[in-house]
Amino acid sequence: MFTYVLRRLIMIPVTLLGVTLLVFAMMQLLDPYQLLSAYVSSPAELKGQNIERLITKYGLDQPLPVKYTRWLGQVVKGDLGWSESASMPVGKAIRTKFPLTFELALYAFFPIILGGIWLGKLTAVRHNSAFDHSTRMVVIVGWSFPDFVFGLLVILIFYSWLGWFPPGVLSNWASRVVESADYVRYTGVLTIDALLNGRLDIFWDALRHLLGPVTTMTYLWSAFLIRITRSGMLDVLHKDYIRTARAKGLPEKMVIHKHASKNAMIAVLTVAGRLVIYLLTGTVIIETIFNRPGMGKFVAFAAQQLDYSGILGGTLFFSLVLVVGNLIVDVLYAVYDPRIQLG
Repeated sequence: MFTYVLRRLIMIPVTLLGVTLLVFAMMQLLDPYQLLSAYVSSPAELKGQNIERLITKYGLDQPLPVKYTRWLGQVVKGDLGWSESASMPVGKAIRTKFPLTFELALYAFFPIILGGIWLGKLTAVRHNSAFDHSTRMVVIVGWSFPDFVFGLLVILIFYSWLGWFPPGVLSNWASRVVESADYVRYTGVLTIDALLNGRLDIFWDALRHLLGPVTTMTYLWSAFLIRITRSGMLDVLHKDYIRTARAKGLPEKMVIHKHASKNAMIAVLTVAGRLVIYLLTGTVIIETIFNRPGMGKFVAFAAQQLDYSGILGGTLFFSLVLVVGNLIVDVLYAVYDPRIQLG
């Protein structure tokens, strides 16, 4: 296990270095004037100064190896340039936006992953029963719905009609409290900071704003996980070793949970890992519909505004999440099935 994990850890810096090379290569498609925003730390540098002098200052007229080394040094320090679309440095924008995306992922994770796997296994065990058919119908409808359509339906029903799940992140009164000098922003995650500040009223307000996007994501994305889990379980339940285990008189619970589930969960673990990575990199449609200024919305808006430094910074951040997320999934493979370490 240690050797397997060590090999994966060694691959992280190598992979990230490759990502920086690709991003740097894409940057060379821009002219030096467009690239300056990825180097300056304030828009004031671009005002009232000679552009040619700035190009010389940041080495944009130097050979490619020199330019790459200087740019990589800035990236390692967390200096990703100035974002015009966010009106702040890219590093600060990521630190501000990511906690909102993380909060959404945190509350959506358990109902999507645990609920999807549990229902998928249950429908497979009760194959062709009334429960199986009704669940499959709900799943097919959920998986067929586009994100933006179902999200708008949630807003229409639960906010416009019932007034339960408002969009945004906080009510006006709660925003004023959070932005006041007496309120401490420990993590940037609204619900966690509310508890640490002892403000249950703000916690419930932030949670109320989360229920809309979490409900949308849970229904749509757990539908896919239910389908994958059900398909994997049905395939395993028809294997010879399962029939042999039943013929030996083993209890049905042991057959399902010890023999069938363990072999069916490898494919499910892959899908679940990708879903978590997708949650952490920001969901553009969901964040836009429910007006949550997270990472997905930030990068999408940066692309609309041709904010090159914001796009490049978001790309590097998403790559980091993807690489680390894949490492965690690989380690979970080895924990769940030690035979994978031999591959």
